[in-house]
Amino acid sequence: MASLSSSSSSVCYAGLHVSNRRPLVPPTSLHSSSPRYSLSRRKFTIIRAAETDAKEAKPSAPDTAPAAAGSGSNINQLLGIKGAKEETNIWKIRLQLTKPVTWPPLVWGVVCGAAASGNFHWNVEDVAKSIVCMIMSGPCLTGYTQTLNDWYDREIDAINEPYRPIPSGAISEGEVITQIWVLLLGGLGLGALLDVWAGHKFPVLFYLALGGSLLSYIYSAPPLKLKQNGWIGNFALGASYICLPWWAGQALFGTLTPDVAVLTVLYSIAGLGIAIVNDFKSIEGDRKMGLQSLPVAFGIDAAKWICVGAIDITQISVAGYLLASGKPLYALALVGLIIPQIVFQFQYLLKDPIKYDVKYQASAQPFLVLGILVTALASSH
Repeated sequence: MASLSSSSSSVCYAGLHVSNRRPLVPPTSLHSSSPRYSLSRRKFTIIRAAETDAKEAKPSAPDTAPAAAGSGSNINQLLGIKGAKEETNIWKIRLQLTKPVTWPPLVWGVVCGAAASGNFHWNVEDVAKSIVCMIMSGPCLTGYTQTLNDWYDREIDAINEPYRPIPSGAISEGEVITQIWVLLLGGLGLGALLDVWAGHKFPVLFYLALGGSLLSYIYSAPPLKLKQNGWIGNFALGASYICLPWWAGQALFGTLTPDVAVLTVLYSIAGLGIAIVNDFKSIEGDRKMGLQSLPVAFGIDAAKWICVGAIDITQISVAGYLLASGKPLYALALVGLIIPQIVFQFQYLLKDPIKYDVKYQASAQPFLVLGILVTALASSH
């Protein structure tokens, strides 16, 4: 259950949003795979070019953050989003690297999976199980993924956001590696605990966590680096944010079924669209680093229509499936949640996806996630 992130901010764990992309490797790998940087607590210096991506530009990050960053927001810093204030407190920096703003979609995915199981009850034990599953999916495995993502995107961040913790040298290499391992092992440990708690003969939660963590790794790490391909990388991102946490919540309280697997994979196409929204703000860095995000490959105008098509066609298809399955009320409810998303697309996304990306996500995505819950409730009946 690990979620992928989109460029310099969210890959994920079962537990895929929204913000930017990158993954995990053992400490030996981080030290031996052609290191590009020497990180001290306060200084970030380019040592030599990496051999993994010969075509990548080698930007030089400034030693100090620009004035705009220095006068940033404390809230943005704690949430791990743009406009963050520079921090020297190591624990605040560690929290920033986990990007708490990306946890809610994974937590919501667990809720949807529990609802789809049809076997969740409002008692102390089931609530406690769900909370542990949310911690596994959000703070632990999504936090692990986001930290990894920042590590592997440090060159892109040196272009787009040079004042972020890693390119600015606010946190050392050893501290980053330690955080990666603590969060990963903590998430896997909670997955194993949930399997024992649920009485599983096969450790399904543990393997979902392990699989999501592996997906996070190949998303950002060489040699595969799925994020270099806009189509494959963005679909992997969507799947990690929607499928994995849903499957975790449903497996915890019930059994995964083929129809649910199809529905969640279909919804991952909508996740692909959301991932494109996150790519718009990183066009400059992606282009310089040779990453073929869809806005880079097709241009802004084409990419924004691909984004809208992926989001809308997916949800309309799911509504049609629910109608064909004899669940017209759920289908109608889903259509009612699609309409405001289309309105916000014309108001923000299609007008200027770079300027209004945050406004669009804040306005439209609540309706998208509510639609996922409607689908989950329909699946339980």
